[in-house]
Amino acid sequence: MAFPPAKEGGRRTCSLVGAAALGLCLTVSAVSALAEGVATVVSPPHPPASAPGSAPKEGVDLSLSPECRVPGSKLYTLARLSSVKHALKEQRPVHVLSVGSSSSGLGASTSYPVRLENALERSLPNVDVQIESRALSGEVASGAGERLRTIVAEVEPDLVVWQVGTNDALARVDATAFADALKDTVEWIKSHHIDVVLIDPLFTQSVADDESYNELVHKVQDVAVAQGVPLVRRYEAMRFLSASSDKGSETHMLGRHFRLNDLGLRCMAEHVTRAITLSLLQPDLAATPTAGSQAKKAEPEKPAGP
Repeated sequence: MAFPPAKEGGRRTCSLVGAAALGLCLTVSAVSALAEGVATVVSPPHPPASAPGSAPKEGVDLSLSPECRVPGSKLYTLARLSSVKHALKEQRPVHVLSVGSSSSGLGASTSYPVRLENALERSLPNVDVQIESRALSGEVASGAGERLRTIVAEVEPDLVVWQVGTNDALARVDATAFADALKDTVEWIKSHHIDVVLIDPLFTQSVADDESYNELVHKVQDVAVAQGVPLVRRYEAMRFLSASSDKGSETHMLGRHFRLNDLGLRCMAEHVTRAITLSLLQPDLAATPTAGSQAKKAEPEKPAGP
């Protein structure tokens, strides 16, 4: 693995060679604060100095590796992750379900789920993150919604990370029908006290001016805001990286295929990890449920047999 994490007491800790060098790790005290339910305020990246008389520039997030750096406003919107926090309080493994047709790379060692699991464990000292990947090529939101109900009942995750919208946009799925299907599924997942992080569609120059494609990107953003779940703004992040590339090309894509290459998968894992860790540091609501009400998740109903 690129940055082998150190081990302590059977759990991974931040590697000074890897995540600490990138600034991705939460400190041990910050993780302890999460486990105790203490709210923490995160300062945004410091913007670079602007020329006199010019508009201020937003700084890129320096916690990311140089090839993946994007301003926070183009990378994520944050929201509370109560179920993951509850797992941290119980000091048990955090179970993550990764879904979406772009969830796998070119082999196990370079796959996005493996990269995401490693990045999260480097970023959360002494926390065991276990990722279950259930990708299905070409799947649209309506079909994924039905499948997710079955998978969630089986896996019982604390968090679902869902790449959604790319296949729907390419298939010209009706935007309203897409948004309704996405909203219904996110509501169902949340009703079982499981957190959700959404990842919006891929970007390439070929879809930059495609109104239908961009409408679905906005629908994902709208659902994330309405449902109060974190969003990884992959479309905007990839557009920023494409415009910033010294080579002037889409270095994150696998040739002409509508898939991420090794660099794209690495950046996405970093971007998702950043959104999750910052969301974990969001202040809790003033009125929180009692310990007894959080002690047990609502058990998802298992689908009826044939």
